[in-house]
Amino acid sequence: MMRTVRLEMARCREFPEGSSTHGYELHLPLTPAGKLDRDFWLKHRQGGEFRRFWGEEEERGQLRHGRKGWALSFEPHREDDRDEMIFKGDEHRFLVGEYVSIAERDGVTRTFRIAALT
Repeated sequence: MMRTVRLEMARCREFPEGSSTHGYELHLPLTPAGKLDRDFWLKHRQGGEFRRFWGEEEERGQLRHGRKGWALSFEPHREDDRDEMIFKGDEHRFLVGEYVSIAERDGVTRTFRIAALT
């Protein structure tokens, strides 16, 4: 089933207390155990959208699964280095309080805390 997952920046050098104004809101196909469900996604790709919020800036895109794994694509019709990769996306459990790393377009891998799941 599709669930909404809110990721917020975890504590890091740039944000020593973390940040609730820097992160992602993802619509993900999750199993009851909280893992990404590729079979469900294959049938409901259009529902796999996301929003990246970075202070006052906001961008939107589509969740993708390709040869490199799960990615956040700002240009869903092109698979390239501009996709942001969810580190070990096939292994993560998306549950409140867990952490997820995303290799972002600027080449930096940042860690986010799962703040909410609806």
